[in-house]
Amino acid sequence: MDSLTSLIKLLSSIFLMKKTILYLFLFFSAGHSFAQENSLLPSGEPLDAFKDGEWFEFRIHYGIFNASRVTLELKADTLDQVPVFHAKGYGRTTGFARLFFKVEDYYQSYFGQQDGLPQKFIRDIYEGGYTKDIEIDFDHKRKIAKVNNKKKRRKAEHNINDNVQDLISAFYYLRNFYDTSQLKEGDDISLNMFFDDENYLFKLRYLGKEMVETRFGQVRCIKLRPFVQSGRVFSEQESVTLWVSDDANKLPVKMRADLRVGSIDCDLENFKNLQHPFEISL
Repeated sequence: MDSLTSLIKLLSSIFLMKKTILYLFLFFSAGHSFAQENSLLPSGEPLDAFKDGEWFEFRIHYGIFNASRVTLELKADTLDQVPVFHAKGYGRTTGFARLFFKVEDYYQSYFGQQDGLPQKFIRDIYEGGYTKDIEIDFDHKRKIAKVNNKKKRRKAEHNINDNVQDLISAFYYLRNFYDTSQLKEGDDISLNMFFDDENYLFKLRYLGKEMVETRFGQVRCIKLRPFVQSGRVFSEQESVTLWVSDDANKLPVKMRADLRVGSIDCDLENFKNLQHPFEISL
C-alpha cells in the first residue's frame, strides 16, 4: 500500500494543473538560450482559431488508472474597459487518487482580444497541503509585471520581455498567431514567457505530422516536442510529446510524458463551441 500511495501522490502532484494543463502546452526548461535562426515567428495577424464559449476537458491517466481531470474554458469579457478573453483552467484529482492526495488548482488569464497579450494572470492552487495565491498584472508599455503574492503578503515589480505571455495566454497565442503550415521537421517555435517572478524562453520543436487515435476517431495532428527539465521524474530532457490537431482549431489532442517507469497520457475527453469544424476520420 505504501508504494501505491507514493505512486498516486507522484502522479497527482506532478501531472495536475501545475504540470498538465500548464505544461501540457508549455513545457520549458529555465535558463537556456535557444538560437532563433530557424524559429517560426508570429504571423502578425490573428488566425481566428477560437471563439467565446470554447471549452475543453482532459483526462490524465497512467494506463487505465485515472489520476485527474482538467478543464479549460474561454469567455469574452472586459478588463479596465478593454475587450479581453478570460480563460479559466481548473484541475483536480479524481477517484482513488483523491483519497490520498487532494488537489484543487485554479488558473485564470485575461488577454487582449486583438493582440493576445496578457493583462492579468491568477494562480490559486492547493496541492496536498501546499498552497499558492498569486496575481500578476502586466504593463506592456512599461515592460513591467506587477506580482502580488497574497499568501506571503509580498508585492514586487519585474522587468518583462517584448510580447511576453503567461502560462495560460501562451496556449491561445500559439494557436492564434502562429501559422504552422510552413513548418519543416526540426523547425522550432519560440515564445517569451513570464511565470511567478521570472522570464523564460519557451521552445517547441516540430517533429512532423501523425494520425492519432482518439475517442472521437482518428485525428491528423502536428507532432511537437516541448523541452523540459530532466530530473528524478523525467527519463531524459526531451521526454514529453504533444499532438495538436492539424486544422484551423489547433486543438491539443494528446500529451505523453515518459517517466522512469511507464508513461502518463493526457487525452482530450470532451469539447464544445469550437470556432471551426473538428476534422476527424472515423
